[in-house]
Amino acid sequence: MATATAALHLLLPTRRRGRLLVPRACQADSSTTTSRRGLIADTATAAVAAAAAPLLLPRLPAARAEDLSEWERVGLPIDPGVVLLDIAFVPDDPSHGFLLGTRQTILETKDGGRTWFPRSIPSAEDEDFNYRFNSVSFSGKEGWIVGKPAILLHTKDAGDSWERIPLSAQLPGDMVYIQATGEQSAEMVTDEGAIYVTSNRGYNWKAAVQETVSATLNRTVSSGISGASYYTGTFNTVNRSPDGSYVAVSSRGNFFLTWEPGQLYWQPHNRAVARRIQNMGWRADGGLWLLVRGGGLFLSKGTGIVEDFEEASVQSRGFGILDVGYRSKDEAWAAGGSGVLLKTTNGGKTWVRDRAADNIPGNLYSVKFIGDNQGFVLGNDGVLLRYVG
Repeated sequence: MATATAALHLLLPTRRRGRLLVPRACQADSSTTTSRRGLIADTATAAVAAAAAPLLLPRLPAARAEDLSEWERVGLPIDPGVVLLDIAFVPDDPSHGFLLGTRQTILETKDGGRTWFPRSIPSAEDEDFNYRFNSVSFSGKEGWIVGKPAILLHTKDAGDSWERIPLSAQLPGDMVYIQATGEQSAEMVTDEGAIYVTSNRGYNWKAAVQETVSATLNRTVSSGISGASYYTGTFNTVNRSPDGSYVAVSSRGNFFLTWEPGQLYWQPHNRAVARRIQNMGWRADGGLWLLVRGGGLFLSKGTGIVEDFEEASVQSRGFGILDVGYRSKDEAWAAGGSGVLLKTTNGGKTWVRDRAADNIPGNLYSVKFIGDNQGFVLGNDGVLLRYVG
């Protein structure tokens, strides 16, 4: 930088006390007067020499995806192009977990997620299907996996062995979420809004809602729900709170729906923001967070299910934010397109970007915290980040 500045000074003579000062490189003997032609020639020569000199700038190390301040990237034994979809650990053994994805991807870890190896489940290896495993959940040593095309896997020994549970061909929609709720019990959700519960290891399922979301909207289309008449009949995202309540976003993002235990139907809600909704979920304090397309993040005023939201200050660089995960009531992380990774330490009011994640070659779709010190970010192209604090 000093060399470039010197060259600039050579080309721009300065004035002092009204008198033109000639640069030293162009001055003649004090007893003679420098000719105009000589001044121009000498100045041009000095400028060329300065330009030819090497420009000395401090050499900064290139940012790498592995240099995340509180995250490290984990290498996975999978093919490029796999999108990671869900992760869960055995409560009795936090070092033992399973990671799911597209292209029939099931990975297993025995060291808390530091290393992973492919897991083969013979009952899930059908040559005619390429399963997309959407969700996994454990309660004690009992675990469940659901996927598309319709497949349900169950384990009672912490994943050492898995059995395939038959499903009805009349199941409305594709299974997108499952939650283990106790011994031999689980709750399953499809992308058409069907909610089923079982208490006998999945051999019988009971409907928790009386109709799909499409039927509910057709019945209540005149209730003032903006965009309901254009509803395509599926969810874009669905998230469950610890108390069993659900919030889901319509496939077009023009409104959202909620369901609480005991209700017979999904409850549709107008979106409180101008832009279409990308995703919604639950804060650690029981309130809602809402993401809009284009990178906006909103927080509900108060807790529970409400329609009043206020925008938070984020630095998403215009890239869409796709998910939020709370580590505690105050600390949370948000992830999105082109390696966007944001952190808040005040419950979500303001967010700062983890710049070291900017060079991650992919989109980050999901943030999962299993405990205070165990968290993961899932992305496409096999991108997995592990929280190291």
